[in-house]
Amino acid sequence: MPHLVACIDGSIYSHSVADHAAWAAARLGASVELLQVLGRRDVSSTDLSGSLPADARVHVLEQLAEVDAQRARLLLDKARIVMDEARARVRDAGVGAVETTLRHGDLLDEVAAREAGADMIVVGKRGEAADFARLHLGSNLERLVRAAHKPVLVASRGFRQIDRVLVAFDGGPSALKAVDHVSRSPLFAGLAIHIVTAGAVDAEARRRLDAAAAQIGAGGAAVETHLEAGTPHEVIAAHVERLGIDLLVMGAYGHTRLRNLFIGSTTTEMMRTNLVPVLLFR
Repeated sequence: MPHLVACIDGSIYSHSVADHAAWAAARLGASVELLQVLGRRDVSSTDLSGSLPADARVHVLEQLAEVDAQRARLLLDKARIVMDEARARVRDAGVGAVETTLRHGDLLDEVAAREAGADMIVVGKRGEAADFARLHLGSNLERLVRAAHKPVLVASRGFRQIDRVLVAFDGGPSALKAVDHVSRSPLFAGLAIHIVTAGAVDAEARRRLDAAAAQIGAGGAAVETHLEAGTPHEVIAAHVERLGIDLLVMGAYGHTRLRNLFIGSTTTEMMRTNLVPVLLFR
């Protein structure tokens, strides 16, 4: 049975992550593991006792220890409530095989430990501690996507029915992996597929685009192609809006961190600015 790992953390994105995981699991016939990781910084207070006399310091440290213990209990109670709510949402969507896992530690380490047995990872665009400015991304998101060997579904803030899919295609290895996945996976059965290539409008670009469309269409999908000059993030964003796209599929981080530092990353730009969920392939 296919298996999905869905990362939740109590943020407003937790419901959306559960809903997107339920959608994918229902179409794939998959089980779902809801994973919540409490970081070490979540359960410890700042020690402000250093400038106090020795007797007072002992008393303050005892009080801080009790505050930490009480805070840890409250965080654990909250985490269990979040997990129960997420499990109920997934089950209410018709997915029977749902398990919950609560850990202390590092999110990336916990995901890496489960990735070999997973077919997809589902995560929110922003975490509980994130600024909700539209262009802010969760601190763990890029690191998780770069480290992942399985597809990563980045949930939008809210779930809506997914009928129309846009595949951003540049001919690179990760884009070819995305096309291969779309052509074979029951996740996309019956959905309208659009493939968009941005950049040079020439015979070679058209040939690659048509080959990708033929590969996806061979499985019976309805496929439309779009070849347009312009920067990838602008062309893709325009087509997402114009075509009423519900899910964006693309290769992720095809360049080095150094190149992205000086030139920028299309992957990051797409996650920042698009309001639809994004399925990423490395």
